[in-house]
Amino acid sequence: MLKWPGEIIQGNGTQQVIIDERADDDQREALRKILHGESTAPGATHFYVYNSTMSEVLETLSKPIKLAIDVDARQGRIKIPDMVESEGTPISSPMDGSESRSRIHLPNGFEYTYAEMGAGTTKTTGSIELEFSESYGQFNVLHMNQDGVIR
Repeated sequence: MLKWPGEIIQGNGTQQVIIDERADDDQREALRKILHGESTAPGATHFYVYNSTMSEVLETLSKPIKLAIDVDARQGRIKIPDMVESEGTPISSPMDGSESRSRIHLPNGFEYTYAEMGAGTTKTTGSIELEFSESYGQFNVLHMNQDGVIR
């Protein structure tokens, strides 16, 4: 979870990583390093860039995570009991309510190559509190290593 008081580039953010409780100690440490940008070349991944804007990095937590994502359908759901509830859905046309499809293509992006756009509703509690309803949602598959996006 990431939160900034203003624009990301202004920094002063707060970050908390939550890793599924099914991960063993080695997996948990590897994921912690990746998600904090410690296992990537400087500036090569969004994990590194976002972490560079943090003024507070909270303790990494191990919790049960229920996650389901279908990128092509622009649908997703994540639940971490007593902390996170988030759902992503397709964008609906304001004219007739039908599903509207749009995609972002970043041929040289450091985050992803393709992303499907959707709507997101999220509520988090705990050290980082967030609440969004029908806001920007994005669905993508990450193919990356320590040097960034693999194309």
